[in-house]
Amino acid sequence: MSTRDLILEMARKAVEAKSHLRSLGRTQKDMALKEMAELLWQERDFLFSENQKDIESAKREGLPLPMIGRLRMDEKVLRSMVDGILEVASLPDPVGEITRMWRRPNGLLVGRMRIPLGVIGFIYESRPNVTVDAASLCLKSGNAVILKGGSEAIHSNLALEKVISKALEKAQVPKGAIQVIPTTDREAVEVLLGLDEYIDLIIPRGGEGLIRFVAENSKIPVLKHYKGVCHVYVDEFADLEMAYEICMNAKVQRPEVCNAMETLLVHRAVAEEFLPEMIKRYRKKGVEIRGCEETRAIVPDVVPATEEDWSTEYLDLILSVKVVKNLKEALAHIERYGSKHTDTIVTKDHKRAMRFLEGVDSSVVLVNASTRFNDGFQLGLGAEIGISTTKLHAFGPMGLEELTTTKFVVFGDGQLRE
Repeated sequence: MSTRDLILEMARKAVEAKSHLRSLGRTQKDMALKEMAELLWQERDFLFSENQKDIESAKREGLPLPMIGRLRMDEKVLRSMVDGILEVASLPDPVGEITRMWRRPNGLLVGRMRIPLGVIGFIYESRPNVTVDAASLCLKSGNAVILKGGSEAIHSNLALEKVISKALEKAQVPKGAIQVIPTTDREAVEVLLGLDEYIDLIIPRGGEGLIRFVAENSKIPVLKHYKGVCHVYVDEFADLEMAYEICMNAKVQRPEVCNAMETLLVHRAVAEEFLPEMIKRYRKKGVEIRGCEETRAIVPDVVPATEEDWSTEYLDLILSVKVVKNLKEALAHIERYGSKHTDTIVTKDHKRAMRFLEGVDSSVVLVNASTRFNDGFQLGLGAEIGISTTKLHAFGPMGLEELTTTKFVVFGDGQLRE
């Protein structure tokens, strides 16, 4: 079978499955999710064995260590995956929810009902846990999903699909509800992006190059974010001890992910007190600092920052630092160089916090907390299928509600339009 025929057949199966999924109640969906969680844990030796094939291949190919780290599946990672599935199972089912109702002067009762999006094509890189997050969220929200993972994770993803298919069969859910494309052929993505008759939405998740390729080549609507240029702004009224901890966590805890801080903004009034100690702490963790002229005046041996640094997503232990004269300048910097992903203010001043919340146009804006909290699980969504920085139709982490839309439902008793 050719790659094109393979993807077409998968798309047809997904369309058949979506009709069945629309009528599934919460009990059956949750049963399938619990079966999925149980079987994944039972089959962990098989999953780890298949994952090791990908790890060994990645090492032979010379992939960067951060990518190999994201690829690895061990007991801790698998337990997190299983817990994520169970968390999704415990959440309310959004499908069928009536979100609003109102009565018209002619007596018609009008409402809005949540419905699944339909068939989702999900294209992503590296991390096998993303396969499970996407599968569980799509199943619970009543969507069929076709998953195209990166070639570096092909053995892991096919192993996960094998276990997930057993769970679907036990719960009497069509296997077409969750499918992994079993080829690393690049043509598979190109074919998938052209199937607008079958697929309702494409969600890419990965590096900027992947997302731009998908957005530029898809005939299907795309939900995307190109990069995460995230900021922490340390205000003149910040608790500096708190700021040290937040800034360290935002940059160092996992520097390779999209919600890690890339630029630190510091109010001029506290810069001389704050920056020497902060930079000292960063250097102990191996962070390279690239600073503006004022930063370098305070800590002279900092690498000079270039114009390009302010808009760069490093995904590494590199941080750009800028001293700003006030909140207004901080907001202007984020507006110019930010990516609408995640931004934080550290301050004890409520009015300044509210000005920051209102003034920053990002998917998640925080006060006195690390940027690392822009995550579906951390925000109580159970898991996420991705973080959207486009505002149509979702903005921020995409959980169950974001994988549905609404239709109008109307109740009458014989009304006719005049």
